[in-house]
Amino acid sequence: MTAFVRQAAVVTGGSHGIGAAIATRLRADGFRTIVLDIDEPDCEVDRFEQVDLSDAAELRAVCKNLAAVEPVTCLVNNVGIVAPAALEDVDVSDVDRLMNVNFRPSIICAQTFLPIMKAQNGGRIVMNTSRVTKGKELRSLYSATKGAAQSMARTWALELGAHGITVNCVAPGPIATDAFWNNNPPDAPRTQEIIERVPVKRLGTGDDVANAVSFFCAPDAGFVTGQTLFVCGGVTVG
Repeated sequence: MTAFVRQAAVVTGGSHGIGAAIATRLRADGFRTIVLDIDEPDCEVDRFEQVDLSDAAELRAVCKNLAAVEPVTCLVNNVGIVAPAALEDVDVSDVDRLMNVNFRPSIICAQTFLPIMKAQNGGRIVMNTSRVTKGKELRSLYSATKGAAQSMARTWALELGAHGITVNCVAPGPIATDAFWNNNPPDAPRTQEIIERVPVKRLGTGDDVANAVSFFCAPDAGFVTGQTLFVCGGVTVG
């Protein structure tokens, strides 16, 4: 069994929705939870650092300060934004905007906290990606950024396994969060079609996703790395 023990867990974008559910679950699991977000969290956490995750310099400074005082051995790269558009309507200026939120913070946070994990002889990194990596209309940029994170996680798993650090992905969808409803109006026929296509006949919840993250972050999950778990009610196979 790995030497990894539950200490401090950082959750990016952990103030609301799925991120808040993850932070709440990890805290219940025994982690000291630290949320990095631009908004105040609507859940109970041990520490909150207000930061614009799209600002590389600001994020790196916050992470560096945290690394000096917190034993961060668990990192959940959760933050994500969507820019729905058909291919013909994709605004190329959104490419950098989504990459700078959905992808780049994962690298900055991991680089900063890796020395701690290596010194502790173990760690856990989880990427919250998305079912859209399997393909979904109107999600060119979102699927590209989350797919990049999913691919990168497999590379990290190979590089970090010898240090007792596992790297895995949780790919949710569709989940009943404010973000989902903002992009899928409840009374729209397309929204009803999405729900009807879910084999288990319901939308997922933040707790469903947090349960999967909790598994990957557990001390006894040390032989599972480089994997993606689709928390999607069977949509990816239905």
